[in-house]
Amino acid sequence: MMSVKFEVHLESKTPFMLKIAKGAYKYLITHIITLLPIYIALALSLQAVQQAQYFHLSHLRDLSYLWYYIISFFLVIIILLTFHLRNKSRSVYLLDFACFKPPSMYRVPHATAYEHGRIILASHQKGVEFLVKVFERAGLGAETSLPHPLHYIPPNPTLLGAREETELVIFSSMDSLFDQTALTPQDIDIVIVNCGLFNPTPCISSMVINKYKMRSDVKSYNLAGMGCSASLLSIDLAKHLLQVHPESNAIVISTEIITPNSYTGKVRSMLVPNILFRMGCAAILLTNKKSLRKHAKYSLSHVVRTHKGADDRSYGCITHKEDKEGKLGVALDKDLMVIAANSLKSNIGRLGSLVLPLSEQLIFLFNLVGRKILKLDMKPYIPDFTKAFHHFCIHAGGRAVIDEVQKNLRLSDEHVEASRMTLYRFGNTSSSSVWYELGYIEAKGRMKKGNRVWQIGFGSGFKCNSVVWKCIRDIEGPSNGAWADSIHRFPVIVPDVVLL
Repeated sequence: MMSVKFEVHLESKTPFMLKIAKGAYKYLITHIITLLPIYIALALSLQAVQQAQYFHLSHLRDLSYLWYYIISFFLVIIILLTFHLRNKSRSVYLLDFACFKPPSMYRVPHATAYEHGRIILASHQKGVEFLVKVFERAGLGAETSLPHPLHYIPPNPTLLGAREETELVIFSSMDSLFDQTALTPQDIDIVIVNCGLFNPTPCISSMVINKYKMRSDVKSYNLAGMGCSASLLSIDLAKHLLQVHPESNAIVISTEIITPNSYTGKVRSMLVPNILFRMGCAAILLTNKKSLRKHAKYSLSHVVRTHKGADDRSYGCITHKEDKEGKLGVALDKDLMVIAANSLKSNIGRLGSLVLPLSEQLIFLFNLVGRKILKLDMKPYIPDFTKAFHHFCIHAGGRAVIDEVQKNLRLSDEHVEASRMTLYRFGNTSSSSVWYELGYIEAKGRMKKGNRVWQIGFGSGFKCNSVVWKCIRDIEGPSNGAWADSIHRFPVIVPDVVLL
């Protein structure tokens, strides 16, 4: 779909030694409170050793000296235990999640999509030809869905229609989640909603709290403008909240409301999202209650966030804007793939140090030293992430994204199967796509105890976020859910070109 080559190399323009110095300084500043008790304990121990040099062994018969050493020893132990308990993070568990399954009435077959595009853009023949060319190669199947207002000719994206889509996708996902977990809305302590482009007043989190009559002291957060990687950012927010609120349950709701974002203009970069984006939502229930661990599916291992900010060319690569005719839409920058590669490069570099086995880290280190310090003519080494993860959930942003991530991370077809099938069956559901992929793996019965899964999302800004989960029990294919009635038909062969 895009001609730009997506290369992932774990390199940096920052000088190697300067990079190490910056990292050491950042670590020292970040962990100064953590390191202070260790410094005090070492100082006391050193003083005790120095005192021993001044007194003869016979002095130990004097109880005053003996008690001095005993008290110093136990003081060091107490400080170290206090430090450990203070900094010990609470485990975060994923109890369950539910993905929205669109009713068949919202389905958009290929013929329908082509006919509607041809009629709506009748005065813009080149735009129709462009859309057809992209759609034929997008990797979407005939069962993806659009909300009701976008079935009209021309589309009728009203505020009322957007609210109806919001209630449909979110409330359906929430109802399914409560049915699966047997918890009630009164058990929820934290609600986090992420939706990038639709931000009504009252906010969506308020809609959820009022609908389910949650407690008045429930903590709610509404994240907007974060794009397709927002779900994993919301997981990070939930993790930090659960660290400071013991014995709590948190719900994360990830969606993108596409009713108000249908574009009928002539700018090609703003036409592409019309093809890729479809209805979707996921509701995820997290907890730090030890009593619920036996009911949980996963434990949260790592969260890594990377944000290429406004000081580089990634700024505004995915934007919501007006064209010259005053029509609103979502624009994709032509250099999006290159920008995604740079952000992914930083993200997997940080993640690798946390999850890769020592052998892979040493090979990468030797390769880096050889290229940066010894100036050897070597290709950058891409670590083998299949040695760290059993499953991969790559954001289903489009066929080009999945293809290039697979190529550059050296993944097999089975590793990216969940991403391809999610794109084919549901389309690009934005931030919720990684949960449809996780649901696919579960529905196939492939998730076993001890497996580790890597969720990775790309989004506006430009952001690249990663979340690592560890499965804590064997998971059988669910009897209900978004994939339950169709999983037996997958995987399917997705042709390179679907002629319309």
